Amino acid sequence: MKVLLRDDIDGVGKRGDIVEVARGFARNYLLPTGRALVAGPKIEKQAVAMRRGRDFRNVQDRDAARSVAEILGAATVTVSARAAAEGRLFGSVSAADVADAITAQTGAEIDRHKITLAEPIKTVGTHVVPVVLHDEVTADVTVEVVPST
Repeated sequence: MKVLLRDDIDGVGKRGDIVEVARGFARNYLLPTGRALVAGPKIEKQAVAMRRGRDFRNVQDRDAARSVAEILGAATVTVSARAAAEGRLFGSVSAADVADAITAQTGAEIDRHKITLAEPIKTVGTHVVPVVLHDEVTADVTVEVVPST
């Protein structure tokens, strides 16, 4: 069944795309939730308008992400955590802790889900943490973990 997507849906497509999906998926999920419309011959104009809006927003989001990436690339964020004498933390520094520290020290609002830590930081020292701000923009933030007193 051909549908026009009204939202970005992982694994299916982006807003404004006309895609072929299983009839049950469209009937039971996409159409009742308002995330898609049945694609007919007259829906092409609406699809073009949706894609144009999506592309315009994408350019704006990418430009905003680049400006935030410049701020984050130049900043060193300090996180204080309880640690043992040998430098091992009594817990860990998570993505949420890093996001809170970035917001407090640089003023840039970063969602914790955009911070890609393979595993939480468990040692004192300097760590480079990648932040995915946009599909095309990634920034590396220097996080310095210091023992709290």
